[in-house]
Amino acid sequence: MTRPRLALLNAAHDGADSRRNFRRELDADLVEFDATGRDLPSTFAFDGFVVTGSRASVYWEEPWIADLKAWVSEAVDRGLGGLGVCFGHQLVAEVLGGDVEAMDDYEIGYREIRRTGPSTLLSGIDRTFRAFTTHSDRVATLPQEATHLAENEYGVHAFRAGNVFGVQFHPEYDRATAASVTRGKDELAEERKTAVLEGITRENYLAACEAKRVFENVTQVFGTRETPAVTPSAGD
Repeated sequence: MTRPRLALLNAAHDGADSRRNFRRELDADLVEFDATGRDLPSTFAFDGFVVTGSRASVYWEEPWIADLKAWVSEAVDRGLGGLGVCFGHQLVAEVLGGDVEAMDDYEIGYREIRRTGPSTLLSGIDRTFRAFTTHSDRVATLPQEATHLAENEYGVHAFRAGNVFGVQFHPEYDRATAASVTRGKDELAEERKTAVLEGITRENYLAACEAKRVFENVTQVFGTRETPAVTPSAGD
């Protein structure tokens, strides 16, 4: 397998944790772009792309989100594989024709997630697995061509549409990121944040490391594709 070259579309407003986590977990040549600063690739000469999490909602009317959706849409049309995580999961689902909605509750902490069937994305991961989650939006309706891969009581946690994948959970998180993100949730009651922080244990983290297999699985998919032809976009 060739080492894939991936565009890392960093949608985190303070992107240091995302940069560290994805560079640690992805066995790929990453070229990073600050999506919140409207910094996006000028070509599609990649084997695939990754859209990170964000504190934003995909339905917000912000120029950088519109730009990111447009780039991802064209990338998919050109046949690039992609992985969306949390906000990225929701964004690629919407770009492909799905619907995203706000939730009545907030899912946060190490949670149990159930696979809904066999899949390349979750190969090597138990039927029920643990992962860190933090989100108040969810994919309400999957794209028509998507296959539903995992869920829990909060909704869809993984899907595939061709060579585009989405995961609502955060397989990239280390314990420091999980704790930092939790402490920053000013909208949550202190008692709930304390309970989540108490659950960020070595035991839970090691259990959640199983979910990191998604990175190996998707890079295998991207790495076995032929490198896409470089076709200039309208903005090149």
